[in-house]
Amino acid sequence: MLHFHTHIRHRLAHALSISSWHPEPTLLPTLSAVTSSLKLHSLLPKLNPDTEVPPTGRIYHETYGCQMNVNDMEIVLSIMKNAGYGEIVSVPESAEIIFINTCAIRDNAEQKVWQRLNYFWFLKRHWKSNVATGRSQSMRPPKVVVLGCMAERLKEKILDSDKMVDVVCGPDAYRDLPRLLEEVDYGQRGINTLLSLEETYADINPVRISKNSVTAFVSVMRGCNNMCSFCIVPFTRGRERSRPVESIVREVAELWKEGVKEVMLLGQNVNSYNDASGIEREVESGSNWKLSEGFSSMAKVKNMGLRFSDLLDRLSSEFPEMRFRFTSPHPKDFPDDLLYLMRERHNICKLIHLPAQTGSSTVLERMRRGYTREAYLDLVQKIRSIIPDVALSSDFICGFCGETEEEHSETLTLIKAVGYDMAFLFAYSMREKTHAHRNYVDDVPEEIKQRRLAELIETFRESTGQCFDSQIGTTQLVLVEGPNKRAPDTELMGKSDKGHRVLFVNMPIPDREDINTKRNPVVGDYVEVHITRSTRASLFGEALAITKLTSFDNNLDKEAAACSM
Repeated sequence: MLHFHTHIRHRLAHALSISSWHPEPTLLPTLSAVTSSLKLHSLLPKLNPDTEVPPTGRIYHETYGCQMNVNDMEIVLSIMKNAGYGEIVSVPESAEIIFINTCAIRDNAEQKVWQRLNYFWFLKRHWKSNVATGRSQSMRPPKVVVLGCMAERLKEKILDSDKMVDVVCGPDAYRDLPRLLEEVDYGQRGINTLLSLEETYADINPVRISKNSVTAFVSVMRGCNNMCSFCIVPFTRGRERSRPVESIVREVAELWKEGVKEVMLLGQNVNSYNDASGIEREVESGSNWKLSEGFSSMAKVKNMGLRFSDLLDRLSSEFPEMRFRFTSPHPKDFPDDLLYLMRERHNICKLIHLPAQTGSSTVLERMRRGYTREAYLDLVQKIRSIIPDVALSSDFICGFCGETEEEHSETLTLIKAVGYDMAFLFAYSMREKTHAHRNYVDDVPEEIKQRRLAELIETFRESTGQCFDSQIGTTQLVLVEGPNKRAPDTELMGKSDKGHRVLFVNMPIPDREDINTKRNPVVGDYVEVHITRSTRASLFGEALAITKLTSFDNNLDKEAAACSM
């Protein structure tokens, strides 16, 4: 299951919240059809001839939820571009088509989507008066399209909501969007939420939303077979299927040509990747499919192909100057060969997201996670023994069905015992269709959930400070992503191999590839930074030199060899 449930909004600076608008009465006079048409034409926004609106209309998009949703929107934009919908605008008031890509993991995310849908309904329902007052610049009432997990989960409710939405399209049906939009022109509402056992969009070249970014997302698999009792993902995203390795390599090669220096490999259960596209024979169910020691799985593998370690091996060897990260994994799919590969390859980042969800074995059993507290801690110990300098992050849910104070305290002690660099902490939100919804009672009161969540946050903050402080005095390789927003004229910001945010002064420094040159680092440079201080969220340091991934790794190997002599 993908995590990092930060609500990502693309260009919302001009968008209004539901609480800040009041629909005005229609301002156009009630005259004859011809006169009304002429009046309306006179009210339409005057466009520069060089910026004529294409007949298909302009697209505005918003995305909520995980990185997978961001990548899905890039796939949608590519499909739409190939169908002739090429122009994207930065505000919904200027769009003839509005896409909202949704998240169904928690109720809070859904409520924010409903607020935005109310505003989009206002833009559509009161289009004439909005044009008359200058609020809207669209050439016709916008078509509102709901995409993603919420589309699959609440399709009937969305379509029944007072003509608020024109198209509802699930995660596996994006190729059908041009046809669904055409149906709206004929007075129909388009819907396709069918889940697929094959769709991976492997042949689609995504249209990157952040065109100048040196980082990018690449989806390698879709769906999830784990059926954790709290999770809606298998019901909104379907079963697991993986892209062929070759299609992933081609996409990464294109990104490298575009100047991308770091790729995040995505999947709902990314490390269960299984490219069986070249495998014709069936294998005995589950044979040779190694899991982390002490972990089990409800899902059985029918055809075993290339695994996640094979994919990482190929990518890291073919693109030695590109960094690779991945999310979101399941702890059960960390066999030893994957851990040893991560240790050996300098361009596979030493950050592992290891979702625990809870520290209680009894709650883990109710959650159907397939492991115990002890097995999880053993895996943490193994990871740190193989990759000594690894950073760990995790997800935790408090207030799951039946959780007692003792079970909650076991989660607090697990956080202290592991010492995470990052964590994503949530109060439980029951989802319909899940195993928990069918079999358990959401019996922990909301005020207790919130109190437990506050305790999780405080416990995490106490331990993460130690993780950040341990980096003081070290030299980290930082990929420059842009200026520090708080000091854009004087400081740069980037991420270290461990995913820590690092800030440093922008000043001329040596370039190790040209010893006679000093220059200011730019976005996309790898910079050696000596860490001098830390907070619980950032590292601060002194930039030493501009370098390359392989050069930095070679220098570390030489230093290690010298120390061992």
